[in-house]
Amino acid sequence: MGWLSPAAVTRHRARVLLAAAFILVLGSYGLGVQVVSSQGLYIRALYISGELPFDPKAPEWEKATPIVLPLSGQIVTRPTLPDPTIKGLTVRALHNGKELVFLLEWQDPTKNDRLTPGTFRDGAALAFPLGDAPAFFCMGQLDHYLNIWHWKADWQTDIERRKASEAERKTKGTEGEVRRFEVIPRRASSVEDLLGGGFSTLTSKRGQGIVQGNALWEQGQWRVVFKRPMETRDPDNDATFGPGRIQTVAFAVWNGENKERNGQKAIAPWLQLLIDPIPQETKQG
Repeated sequence: MGWLSPAAVTRHRARVLLAAAFILVLGSYGLGVQVVSSQGLYIRALYISGELPFDPKAPEWEKATPIVLPLSGQIVTRPTLPDPTIKGLTVRALHNGKELVFLLEWQDPTKNDRLTPGTFRDGAALAFPLGDAPAFFCMGQLDHYLNIWHWKADWQTDIERRKASEAERKTKGTEGEVRRFEVIPRRASSVEDLLGGGFSTLTSKRGQGIVQGNALWEQGQWRVVFKRPMETRDPDNDATFGPGRIQTVAFAVWNGENKERNGQKAIAPWLQLLIDPIPQETKQG
């Protein structure tokens, strides 16, 4: 997929923020949206009680502070993307002490949810360092691995088509009808759970389905939800979360209409993820 050392991130961020922050600030202050700046690079995962939203349009998302991230092209390794078509990404996060969810939103006038020769899918990814030291954010590096969650629009469509097909069979039944065979891949999730330890080292983890995804494309905008339990049975290969913990996260977005794939992507480098502690009164209750 192609994810920068802290020094390179600083130089790259300075160029990106000068060009993009001015536009984003003008467009976002009037909307009550917090814009990420070099003075406060963090995302807050707000604590809420009860079930977390999995619907991209659930009203609970209004409780989370939206953070607007300027995106830049991946120019470190080939294939590069000097001028990405997706310029900004809005991120929200919530947790309930047991699970953590993210909502990513970005403008995309075309929905690309097929992967065929000559056509490419839309996608988005989150990357978390394994261990305390952030790795090269594009793909990780030797001894500094990343846990990458890669949502894929075609996988989302596969899941939705299979659900619709199964619901249709249950509703109509199959007696007296000519059976229509359609090969729909069986996906555990629309998000692939990956490990990266450097370029050309990306591997799919065993036991897919721990990270779940849900998405909606509507009126030229993608809304994508990522959801995972806080606790993990594989701490060596899974990102570590917990109430009151500070984690590090990076983001990537692909526009299939622009033939973006692999290392050709728009990126936002390392940011702080602040996970709210559980309120004391909630613990006592």
